[in-house]
Amino acid sequence: MFPAKLDRYIITKFMLTFFIAILLIIGIVIIFDISEKIDDFVAKQAPIKAIVLDYYVNFIPYFMNMFSPLFVFITVIFFTSRMAANSEIIAILSCGVSFHRMMVPYIFSATIIALMSLCLNLFVIPRANADRHVFEAAYTKKKHQEGERNIHYQIAPGQFVYVEQFSKYNKTAYKFTLETIEDNQLVSKISADRAVWNESTGGWTLKKYFIREYTEGVLEDKVRCGEQIDTVISLTVKDFERKKNTVEDLDYKALKELEDVQVMRGDANVKYTLIEKHTRFALPLSAFILTIMGVSLSSRKRRGGIGWNLAVGIALSFSYILFMKFSQMFVYTGLMPPWLAIWLPNMIFAVIAGVLYKIAPK
Repeated sequence: MFPAKLDRYIITKFMLTFFIAILLIIGIVIIFDISEKIDDFVAKQAPIKAIVLDYYVNFIPYFMNMFSPLFVFITVIFFTSRMAANSEIIAILSCGVSFHRMMVPYIFSATIIALMSLCLNLFVIPRANADRHVFEAAYTKKKHQEGERNIHYQIAPGQFVYVEQFSKYNKTAYKFTLETIEDNQLVSKISADRAVWNESTGGWTLKKYFIREYTEGVLEDKVRCGEQIDTVISLTVKDFERKKNTVEDLDYKALKELEDVQVMRGDANVKYTLIEKHTRFALPLSAFILTIMGVSLSSRKRRGGIGWNLAVGIALSFSYILFMKFSQMFVYTGLMPPWLAIWLPNMIFAVIAGVLYKIAPK
């Protein structure tokens, strides 16, 4: 019931092959990345210490986790096919060890990789991404960023902001409007030609403002206007400067807080937050699915060696990664909610893994 030597043998092969594959691929990727960015590093005089510690040290965990499904699948296909080609699988099954029992060390190894991936997603990678993005902003080419247009926010219950355009260059919101609604009635409206962010006060300076207060039962509204007025509201310049990849820099607690704020405000960028949140949990689970698929496909001895198994394994692992990226398009187009689009690849491949696992012992 407990063949400890077999468990240690498979776990050692699994983990050793997995980490060797990661190190080899990461080395190749770093070489290609250096050749691509070397001109930027030289032109902007990036320090060697910053290149190594702030960029590549933080780049490695991100890359490892992003392609961990590929590494897991290829690892399982490779060493299990070797075992089958050397008749080790036949010997194991002939000794009375069932196919299901042989899967135990595989699942144990997949659990270690899944937990490692989850810890990277929740704690390590967000901090690493923050440092890496700071380095990229300083020392690599940046695309021209245009100002945001037609922004609608609910900044607090009953308070709605509209900005026609925001300029990141001078931190100014043009055609600014703030409406306050109570009991489904508009009680006040503040309009300004522009709102300029004031660093010293942590608020906004409204230029050429116009304030109208509505009072129920009163025929004449209270109106005030002027050239300039300072105001503090639950909206900062960071809300406008937040990019799509900002969610990659947040730990899970900060990510959940951002989601709550964006949902309350009706921010369209909430889809990026939801995609990031569900991806952090869906990706580690793929270790189990792809491990079961890999063992089921490669446990039988085939003519021609392991070449065919590797080809099938690489094709399926790449199709999984592409499917996961492609399914995000369903979120952007509004065809699927984020949770369904992100978990759909796992659902489909879990069914495939179940079918393959059922027929593998036969």
